Amino acid sequence: MTQRMGITVFAIAALACLAIAPQVRAQGMGAQQSQQQQTPPKRPSLLNPAPQTPAAPKIDPKEEAAYQAFYSLKPATPADFTAQVQAGEAFLKNYPQSRYLPVIYSRLTNAYFETHNMDKMYAAADKTLQLNPNDVSVLTLVGWVIPRGNPNAPGFAEKLTKAEQYEKHALQILATLPKPVAITDAQFADSKASAIAQAHSGLGLVYFRESKFDQSAAELTQATGGNPHPDPTDYFVLGVVQEQLKKFADAEKSFTSCSQIQSSLQDRCKQGAAESKAKAATQLQPPKS
Repeated sequence: MTQRMGITVFAIAALACLAIAPQVRAQGMGAQQSQQQQTPPKRPSLLNPAPQTPAAPKIDPKEEAAYQAFYSLKPATPADFTAQVQAGEAFLKNYPQSRYLPVIYSRLTNAYFETHNMDKMYAAADKTLQLNPNDVSVLTLVGWVIPRGNPNAPGFAEKLTKAEQYEKHALQILATLPKPVAITDAQFADSKASAIAQAHSGLGLVYFRESKFDQSAAELTQATGGNPHPDPTDYFVLGVVQEQLKKFADAEKSFTSCSQIQSSLQDRCKQGAAESKAKAATQLQPPKS
């Protein structure tokens, strides 16, 4: 599995809860607030100008306890993520109509990714986005994973289109995403920057797969620029793209940056840096814009 961008579990939780679906958002921004509020009354209409407020739904203490136990999980190891998957799947089996489904599916999407169960990751992502089309964590993750898949797989071109849509939508949401009360300004800035970098990374790989090298270079430059936890794959692909554009000096820098990050790409990046350096010394390059 390719190394993932530096988007932490904490960041995923924070951003997922912010961009919650309308039916859950009406109960409060995010999972913590949704626990405390009930389903809102129907809005007045011409057919029913003054509806009565429905009775608040009865809270099942067992469901609340199961959700709290799931929500409190902070996985960090493969075993932790496996435990999170088990807890989430048990919750879905026991409470298939729960108001907490958007959060459960969202966190399961990430847990399936971390446990390398890609089919279940895509299925959970689809469920999440049906309930909450604005879930930033799922949009950025799935849009980032798709172009890193097998380009010879059936329907890959259509999946690239979906990935592009996901990442562009995520960037639109992130542009105006408010900070939740529960985290600090610094924590929010860090998690938001990581999500933005991951979205640009996903777009950069999409455009690389589509041989749109200028667009790919622009997106990957944004994904790596100032990123404290850059993905070596981004630097490697950026170097390849810059070579295609005959920007050999830039390619050398990208490959060199890749070679300085411990990964399976280190040797290939060292070789790429040496080859780009030689080409920069002997071949004409386009003028810097």
